[in-house]
Amino acid sequence: MKTIKICLNSIEKVKSFVNDITRFDADFDLVSGRYVIDAKSIMGIFSLDLSKPIDLNIHAQEEMDTILTTLQPYIVD
Repeated sequence: MKTIKICLNSIEKVKSFVNDITRFDADFDLVSGRYVIDAKSIMGIFSLDLSKPIDLNIHAQEEMDTILTTLQPYIVD
Protein backbone atom coordinates (compact mmCIF):
# COMPACT_ATOMS: atom_id res chain seq x y z
CA MET A 1 0.00 0.00 0.00
CA LYS A 2 1.12 3.54 -0.75
CA THR A 3 -0.35 6.75 0.66
CA ILE A 4 -0.23 10.09 -1.15
CA LYS A 5 -1.87 13.46 -0.56
CA ILE A 6 -4.22 14.70 -3.27
CA CYS A 7 -6.36 17.77 -3.82
CA LEU A 8 -9.84 17.52 -5.35
CA ASN A 9 -11.03 21.10 -4.98
CA SER A 10 -13.49 21.24 -7.90
CA ILE A 11 -16.32 19.15 -9.33
CA GLU A 12 -14.40 18.72 -12.60
CA LYS A 13 -11.35 17.43 -10.74
CA VAL A 14 -13.46 14.89 -8.84
CA LYS A 15 -15.07 13.63 -12.06
CA SER A 16 -11.78 13.28 -13.92
CA PHE A 17 -10.12 11.68 -10.85
CA VAL A 18 -12.81 8.99 -10.61
CA ASN A 19 -12.63 8.37 -14.38
CA ASP A 20 -8.84 8.00 -14.13
CA ILE A 21 -8.77 5.53 -11.23
CA THR A 22 -11.66 3.33 -12.41
CA ARG A 23 -9.37 2.13 -15.23
CA PHE A 24 -7.27 0.26 -12.64
CA ASP A 25 -8.18 -2.98 -10.86
CA ALA A 26 -6.56 -1.80 -7.62
CA ASP A 27 -8.51 -0.55 -4.60
CA PHE A 28 -8.29 3.13 -3.67
CA ASP A 29 -9.42 4.64 -0.34
CA LEU A 30 -9.72 8.32 0.54
CA VAL A 31 -9.04 9.07 4.20
CA SER A 32 -10.22 12.29 5.80
CA GLY A 33 -10.01 12.30 9.58
CA ARG A 34 -11.86 9.20 10.76
CA TYR A 35 -13.72 8.69 7.48
CA VAL A 36 -12.55 6.16 4.89
CA ILE A 37 -14.32 6.32 1.53
CA ASP A 38 -14.01 4.19 -1.61
CA ALA A 39 -12.24 6.58 -3.99
CA LYS A 40 -14.15 5.17 -6.97
CA SER A 41 -17.44 6.46 -5.50
CA ILE A 42 -18.29 10.00 -6.62
CA MET A 43 -21.04 10.28 -4.00
CA GLY A 44 -18.63 9.14 -1.29
CA ILE A 45 -16.05 11.70 -2.33
CA PHE A 46 -18.57 14.53 -2.14
CA SER A 47 -19.34 13.54 1.47
CA LEU A 48 -15.78 14.56 2.42
CA ASP A 49 -14.37 18.01 3.15
CA LEU A 50 -12.65 18.76 -0.16
CA SER A 51 -11.41 22.22 0.82
CA LYS A 52 -8.08 20.75 1.97
CA PRO A 53 -5.83 17.95 0.70
CA ILE A 54 -6.84 14.40 1.63
CA ASP A 55 -4.94 11.11 1.86
CA LEU A 56 -5.31 8.54 -0.89
CA ASN A 57 -4.38 4.95 -0.01
CA ILE A 58 -3.47 2.91 -3.08
CA HIS A 59 -3.75 -0.86 -2.59
CA ALA A 60 -1.85 -2.13 -5.64
CA GLN A 61 0.85 -4.71 -6.20
CA GLU A 62 1.51 -3.99 -9.86
CA GLU A 63 1.08 -0.87 -11.98
CA MET A 64 2.14 1.49 -9.17
CA ASP A 65 4.28 3.60 -11.53
CA THR A 66 1.42 3.87 -14.04
CA ILE A 67 -1.05 4.76 -11.29
CA LEU A 68 1.22 7.48 -9.87
CA THR A 69 1.79 8.93 -13.33
CA THR A 70 -1.96 9.02 -13.96
CA LEU A 71 -2.59 10.68 -10.57
CA GLN A 72 0.13 13.33 -11.00
CA PRO A 73 -2.31 16.22 -11.70
CA TYR A 74 -4.01 15.64 -8.31
CA ILE A 75 -0.95 15.08 -6.10
CA VAL A 76 0.11 17.81 -3.68
CA ASP A 77 3.27 17.89 -1.55
